[in-house]
Amino acid sequence: MKFAIQSRRDDQSNELMELAKSYLIDFGLKFDEEEPEIVLSIGGDGTLLHAFHRYLHRLDKTAFVGIHTGHLGFYADWKPSELEKLVLSIAKKEFNVVEYPLLEVQVHRHHSESSTFLALNEATIKSPDVTLVMDVELNGEHFERFRGDGLCISTPSGSTAYNKALGGAIIHPTLQAFQLTEMASINNRVFRTVGSSLVLPAHHNCVLKPVNEQQFNMTVDHINMTETDVKSITFNVANEKVRFARFRPFPFWERVHDSFVSNE
Repeated sequence: MKFAIQSRRDDQSNELMELAKSYLIDFGLKFDEEEPEIVLSIGGDGTLLHAFHRYLHRLDKTAFVGIHTGHLGFYADWKPSELEKLVLSIAKKEFNVVEYPLLEVQVHRHHSESSTFLALNEATIKSPDVTLVMDVELNGEHFERFRGDGLCISTPSGSTAYNKALGGAIIHPTLQAFQLTEMASINNRVFRTVGSSLVLPAHHNCVLKPVNEQQFNMTVDHINMTETDVKSITFNVANEKVRFARFRPFPFWERVHDSFVSNE
């Protein structure tokens, strides 16, 4: 089996990376950063996001597993003290692969080529200086004209991240869906939005159309872009999926409880 390692690059993460690499090679695995079958992410959830985008071209062939060297994450669920146990399980291939849905983002421009992105967590649209004004279409029908700070479109996996901070719903990561959540929308006698997060199934799509030729900032996970020439942005559940190596039960609602409810 071929493996690669993504480190957060702090001292602890780098030390664990070298140790894991040595152990896995001793067990007969091959270190291969070009075509890994399994990728160890050592750091936090942000480190795994970097690993995911690094291997976008291999999503159907590569599985991810995370070791956290900080706070427990939703993607990084192994402790540094469990490294030897994890390495042994990888060497023995004692794991199952689970697949979670991703968000496809298609940016259509007036005067240049379109671009397509995949998000593991979310995409956001924000206006840096003035109110963001976007027409929102659902399945080809106009739904509302949004005015406010911005919009967040998240995957089920990403529903516990920025989406939750905005008041969006937490969605189990196995559901084939995506979510549209508002950022500080303007609602008064003149301007109205639905004011609630919308959870859309896999056979639906959402299109955002800038009303004015305004500059806005767009993110896809940790990637930041400035856009000025956008005709429309289409969001839907991607055909591709992210694959995680699971070595033991991974109860999602227990993780939600431990992250947001428990005081321990």
